[in-house]
Amino acid sequence: MEYISAKEYAAKFGISERTARNYCACGKIDGVRLVGKSWNVPADAVLPGRKKKFKSSPLLAVLREQQAGNIKGGIYHRVQIDLTYNSNHIEGSRLTHDQTRYIFETNTIGTSGEAIIVDDVIETVNHFRCIDMIIEQADARLTESFIKQLHFTLKTGTSDSRKSWFAVGGYKRLPNEVGGMETAHPSDVHRQMSELLRAYNAIKKHSLEDIVDFHQRFEAIHPFQDGNGRVGRLIMFKECLSAGIVPFIITDELKMYYYRGLSQWPQVKGYLMDTCLTAQDNFKALLDYFRIKYK
Repeated sequence: MEYISAKEYAAKFGISERTARNYCACGKIDGVRLVGKSWNVPADAVLPGRKKKFKSSPLLAVLREQQAGNIKGGIYHRVQIDLTYNSNHIEGSRLTHDQTRYIFETNTIGTSGEAIIVDDVIETVNHFRCIDMIIEQADARLTESFIKQLHFTLKTGTSDSRKSWFAVGGYKRLPNEVGGMETAHPSDVHRQMSELLRAYNAIKKHSLEDIVDFHQRFEAIHPFQDGNGRVGRLIMFKECLSAGIVPFIITDELKMYYYRGLSQWPQVKGYLMDTCLTAQDNFKALLDYFRIKYK
């Protein structure tokens, strides 16, 4: 976990340093540490009493109920399979939709003689756990630590996790690019992610465009060595649930429109918004089937 001083925390929120130290001393900020005579505050700590009010959407309530009851055949079951299959497939997984379903439903691997890449299976199981995390923490403020936890969960146990230069649950150590485009240098990632989250969390009520804009900026930073697309799409789903907006799943059929939209976002926002709205319409049809209300 990354820390800042009480003085830096005070400047961040426009309060006096004395007030910041009092918050620390009274236990009003989670995770603070007293080192000598100085307080260390988690970099993603919020102001006490500023947690946003949250009213669970009908969809989130059903997802949580079915998750807790391990109910099969409902919307939770469908989201786990469809979101995991499509997001992994976009990134090159060779598992089929049926194989993804089989893994989720039986916790075993069904094969018909063809070779299966072990990482595809591990990342599929890990992605199921990531979806559980975003459902459980949909009402929590988006932070760097949560984003890193998603990455840690997704990549744990994979062949990447055994590479000395690969930081599981940590920001990239080597420069990388996406689609031939430059991304943030490793030395700039923390600063850019902090600025992105600060601006995003300052918005009182997030719109779909706010969430999509965050996603594009997150992907442009490309903070992790690998797994950025899947983590980014998980965040979009979570933030839609948080804002009471109908979420969506970018399917493999929409992949090329999605990539074009990401690359063109700074100039033309309509491409990516249209793709996300199409995906949202598809998800609304699913909600209609399961008789789940939405706005």
